Amino acid sequence: MILAISPSLPLHHSHRLEYPTVLTLHPNPIHPNPFGHFPPSPPAPLPSTSSAAAAAGDPHRRRPPPAMSCSHLSTAWSSSALASSASSTRRRSSAPRSGGSGFVVRCSLRELRNRIDSVRNTQKITEAMKLVAAAKVRRAQEAVVSSRPFSEALVEVLYNMNQEIQTEDIDLPLTRTRPVKKVGLVVLTGERGLCGSFNNNVLKKADIRIEELKQLGLGYTVISVGKKGNAYFQRRPYIPLERQLEVNGVPTVKDSQAICDLVYSLFVSEEVDKVELLYSKFVSLVRSDPIIQTLLPMSPKGEICDVNGVCVDATEDELFRLTTKEGKLTVEREKVKIETQPFSPVVQFEQDPVQILDALLPLYLNSQILRALQESLASELAARMSAMSSATDNAIELRKNLSVAYNRQRQAKITGEILEIVAGADALAG
Repeated sequence: MILAISPSLPLHHSHRLEYPTVLTLHPNPIHPNPFGHFPPSPPAPLPSTSSAAAAAGDPHRRRPPPAMSCSHLSTAWSSSALASSASSTRRRSSAPRSGGSGFVVRCSLRELRNRIDSVRNTQKITEAMKLVAAAKVRRAQEAVVSSRPFSEALVEVLYNMNQEIQTEDIDLPLTRTRPVKKVGLVVLTGERGLCGSFNNNVLKKADIRIEELKQLGLGYTVISVGKKGNAYFQRRPYIPLERQLEVNGVPTVKDSQAICDLVYSLFVSEEVDKVELLYSKFVSLVRSDPIIQTLLPMSPKGEICDVNGVCVDATEDELFRLTTKEGKLTVEREKVKIETQPFSPVVQFEQDPVQILDALLPLYLNSQILRALQESLASELAARMSAMSSATDNAIELRKNLSVAYNRQRQAKITGEILEIVAGADALAG
């Protein structure tokens, strides 16, 4: 896309200057049309053999370029097509006003100034949201790391008890395996937007899993956690929805306990034969993968794995910290290796290991749901930080382009006024 700016300056001193400046956007054949709501460029005119056909509305006639408001100018300049042709813009600054199939845009100085102020204010907002999200990501990750020793201690106890009773035929409610006829799907989404494709990726994964269950001929019900997921499933009444829950702010044990009690009652009462948890697992600052874990039935060892039987416990964490660089707050990443404590071979149980295992499995289930909520929140905040960073960069580039257009139009206006003064002086002198 090539941008040609041609101020309407007459060459003869007897004509008045016309304002505002006319900006003509010529489509570049290499890049597609960035204006999705404007018609494409009309084809080249065909030789007409009759003036009556032209008067009757020949479809091959050349049409005048469509008018374009100043508010759409920012969308055009923020596209990659215009950015790639910035060098061509300077070389073609003296192009005609309505060059064939271009788009004519008329902007006054006041409109451009208002657009620049609006973009500047938007840039301040997105930059502030980026820093707030970065600080919250750090706190969310610290919550995940601080809760890990408790989960590891539970795993150690469950592992040792499993070694004690591995030769016994035990029957625990949470480890009872039966033929699967109906699946309960717990979907964790975000509470707010402005986080890129975070929520869309989770909901798309949920749709794919629902289609897989339909193809297998299994029944299903959805437990939605998060405002975005609740609104999504409310618009689709054909999807059976068991319950809608919300987590306001930082996830707490109370929030995870509400989910744990619900899935526990559904599984023990045999309303569902399997419970799966779908959430976004935090991988890095710019990446979070939606995964599905099997919550129930649990393994007696306390392991929670995905639907393929592969355990998805992380081996390292990626932590973030806010630092000052060149006078601005920035985010630095550092990877921390997770140290797993070896299991103690000597553990004595005063009570029956089966009773202890029956009491600890719900507690471990609650801790895993809380960890999934914390990782989902960290992924949401990281996605929001990345989205706001991109929005800030786009605002800077857009503001730069608008400032160039404003300065060129202002220069053309000043030049025109000088020409008027010189022409008037020449007329008086003549």
